[in-house]
Amino acid sequence: MIGVPNLYENQKSLVYSRPRNSQHLFMDSILAIDYGLFEWINHGWQSDWLDAIMPWWRNKTTWIPLYLLAVALLIWRYRLQCIPLLLLIGLTIGVSDLTSSQLIKKTVQRARPCNETTLNPPARIVAGCGGGYSFPSSHATNHFALATLLFLTWGRLWGRWRNVLLLWAASIALGQVYVGVHYPIDICIGALLGTLIGFSAALLYRKSSRFRIAEFYPSTPIA
Repeated sequence: MIGVPNLYENQKSLVYSRPRNSQHLFMDSILAIDYGLFEWINHGWQSDWLDAIMPWWRNKTTWIPLYLLAVALLIWRYRLQCIPLLLLIGLTIGVSDLTSSQLIKKTVQRARPCNETTLNPPARIVAGCGGGYSFPSSHATNHFALATLLFLTWGRLWGRWRNVLLLWAASIALGQVYVGVHYPIDICIGALLGTLIGFSAALLYRKSSRFRIAEFYPSTPIA
């Protein structure tokens, strides 16, 4: 497997070939590490079984049956009580997607690694490259927003199993790097942004005592 330090050295020439001054040195170093980590994951983790799984795993349509099952369980258990939560989930995903894909991406306009011609070696494209820009990852933003909101609401009843929500979001985000459509910084910032949006939505839900499901917030804290 390729080592990260070697990748960092390999990418220095790509970053430092651009005109720069002392104010750019920090960003140049971050980008060099970003390129190195991308190559490590995209090339260094290469395996036949990941090539087969990751394009399917990181595809948002893969999880539609799970989403439908979750909605059905909420409706079955809480009836009309769950309607505000379902509406909040939809609003949260809408805000996270709008923020990442429309506001930030179109402002930063960072090319996807699969469209970047200066990478050496070039990105290994496991799934289709797709259109649009790279920073931040909307997949990471949306899935972390959803995972965080559920983690802090319905997930309070799951005990330690609710940690699976965050692992699920992280695995989908990493899949974006593995298949060659995002850099590590894209998914990290997307994860932070999504977590912030999901946390804000969960806080709003908790404070809305009239609309929240009381079972999620018992008088004694849930570990």
